[in-house]
Amino acid sequence: MSNFPYIPGPARIALLAAGVFGAGLLFTLERPPVDVVQRGFRGLGMFQNYNPRTLAKVAAANQAPAPFPQVPQFGGKAGDVYKNVQVLKDLPVGEFTRLMASITTWVAPDQGCTYCHVDANNLASDDIYTKKVARRMIQLVQDINRNWGVHVASSGPTGATGVTCYTCHRGQPVPANIWFTNTSATAPVASLGYVGGKDLPSKTAGLTSLELDPWTPYLLGSDDLRVTPTTALPVGGNAEFNIKPTYWTYGFMVAISKSLGVNCTYCHNTRQFPDWAQSTPQRATAWYGIRLVRHLNNDYLVPLTSTFPASRLGPNGDAPKINCTTCHNGVYKPLFGANLVQYYPELK
Repeated sequence: MSNFPYIPGPARIALLAAGVFGAGLLFTLERPPVDVVQRGFRGLGMFQNYNPRTLAKVAAANQAPAPFPQVPQFGGKAGDVYKNVQVLKDLPVGEFTRLMASITTWVAPDQGCTYCHVDANNLASDDIYTKKVARRMIQLVQDINRNWGVHVASSGPTGATGVTCYTCHRGQPVPANIWFTNTSATAPVASLGYVGGKDLPSKTAGLTSLELDPWTPYLLGSDDLRVTPTTALPVGGNAEFNIKPTYWTYGFMVAISKSLGVNCTYCHNTRQFPDWAQSTPQRATAWYGIRLVRHLNNDYLVPLTSTFPASRLGPNGDAPKINCTTCHNGVYKPLFGANLVQYYPELK
């Protein structure tokens, strides 16, 4: 005979429900300690939350590689010595070779030079698509460092940060965080009717029921970010009063927060979210960042659609694109602001 007392059916159901609820809390809430850093005036909720355990893992994954040793300038210009050098052709051969070796370790350390070149005896050939892509990616990096200082040139102990190939690739031929346009986000769902990409939990948007694809409207298109209309009553069929842009905006903001590993208050003042005058300086940096990523997608990656093989394209035949996570990888500054560009001035 059992030593446990008899529990009526309703009570057993209540205990089971409590157990399920407790398990839900265990797996959805973070156990302490959680560090809190105040970023603004008291009483306004201007603080950032950090989990030391998560932060340690993120820090380990965002270490900058050691730069290659400097080399003497020798051998004439690369464009005069080697065939078919279309980018960096004015670099001395020594610096050109050093940069090629660095790019190999940043992008294809396991595959080596032949990831982009036919073989060591035919470096000039463009028969491999990766060489054509790499050429454009070098130009992309130079474009960022030269023309987008408003986003990447925040000063630190080593000066302007900038980017290199490693910022996105992290030792992988294909960056871990790329995206493709998700046309299913605008398709009907049989069991729910037409939901327009909402009410289906999206990992990109923090497992919320916001939009499945928050990137396309803002990092490929140029839709306006907005939550509330600017006038009291709708005028005609003005799309501004459609609630859908609100869902897109919230989904996009959650995705950015995840990309940078920060709260909303990293850019916004909770007293008045829309007001620029009450926002932090990081909001302006983010504003330029959105336009930077949009520019890179439309001017560099989308035009490479015909260069990529079918195996590298998305389900709908579109080229891989970048978002905030591609560079940031969960931290407020890529590689915590490590300045690799200072060792590679040719990428400026």
